[in-house]
Amino acid sequence: ADYGHYGPFFIRMTWHAAGTYRTGDGRGGGGTGAQRFAPLNSWPDNGNLDKARRLLWPIKEKYGNSLSWADLLIMAGNVAIESMGGPNLGTALGREDIWHPEKDIYWGAEDEWLGDNRYGSTRQDLENPLAAVQMGLIYVNPEGPNANPDPLLSAQDIRETFARMAMNDEETFALTAGGHTFGKAHGNGPAEAVGVEPESAGIEAQGFGWASSHKSGKGVDAITSGIEGPWTSNPTEWDMGYLKLLYHYEWELTKSPAGAHIWHPVDINEDDMAPEVDGSGKKVMPMMTTADMALKMDPSYRAIGDRFMKDPEAFGQAFAEAWFKLLHRDMG
Repeated sequence: ADYGHYGPFFIRMTWHAAGTYRTGDGRGGGGTGAQRFAPLNSWPDNGNLDKARRLLWPIKEKYGNSLSWADLLIMAGNVAIESMGGPNLGTALGREDIWHPEKDIYWGAEDEWLGDNRYGSTRQDLENPLAAVQMGLIYVNPEGPNANPDPLLSAQDIRETFARMAMNDEETFALTAGGHTFGKAHGNGPAEAVGVEPESAGIEAQGFGWASSHKSGKGVDAITSGIEGPWTSNPTEWDMGYLKLLYHYEWELTKSPAGAHIWHPVDINEDDMAPEVDGSGKKVMPMMTTADMALKMDPSYRAIGDRFMKDPEAFGQAFAEAWFKLLHRDMG
C-alpha cells in the first residue's frame, strides 16, 4: 500500500463507485455494486480498482449475504476517511447487489476508450443524459479538455459535468479538494507498459487487468492514470495541505514520466515536499492536475477556496456533506 495505508485507494474506489450518477436519467451511482461488472470494471478511470475490490474479499467472505457488495464498496471509503482523521456523516446501508452487467444504462455511443463523440458545437452541449466528458471517465479529463492543459477551460468542463451529477460549485469544490487531500496519482513509467483491462485479459488473469511490465509494477513503479505524484505533503492525513499548497505557490506545467500533463510548484520549500510511497524517507515533489489548477484560476472556485482557507471547519463540513450526498443520491 502507498505510505503503508490503503485508505486513499479505498476512497478512490468508493468515489468512483458512486460517481457515475447523473441527473439526466437518475441512473448510475453506488446503489447496486455495478463497479464489479463490465463496462465499469474496465473503464480507464477505474484502473487498478480491481485490486481494491479484491482486498475487500475477506470481509465479504466473513459476512456473506448479510453485507452486500454495494454497501461494502461504499462503506470502505467512509472507514478510510475516518481512519485518516477526515470528517464524515456516516453511511446509510441497505443497497442490494446486482449480479450481472447493467445493459439498460447508456454510457455513450463511442466504441473506444476515451472517445468523446458526445458534444455538439460547445463544451456545454453535451449529449443527454451523459455527464462524463469521455467514454470510460467518471468526471472530467484531469489533464484538461482533450488533454489541453488550460485550467479555465477545465473549469468549464468541471462545472458542466458536476452540475449534471447534482453538485453545485461549492459541493464540487469541497468534494474535489477534500478527496485530493488524500493519496496520490500513479504514472511513474511509460503508459505502453500497462496491459489490457480486466474484460480483455485472459481467463488466467482471474479477473485482474492492467498488468504492468514496468519494473515491479507496484508502489513507486505503479502506473494507473499516467499522472504522477501526491497532492499534499501528508497524503494519509486530513488537513488543509491541499489548499495551502495550491494557493501558496505558483505552478509550472510539466509532464509525468508517463507523458501526462501535470503541474509542479515553483521554488517549493523543503518542508512542503511529500514522502515517497515506499517509506524510504525520500522526498518527492507534490503535483496538481489541470483540473486542480481550475480551482485556483476560476474566479468562482477561487472565491470558495479563499473562504475555506479562512474557515477550515466550514471546509470540513462542506466536504462531509458533499461526500454524503455523493454516496446516497437517488437512494430513497
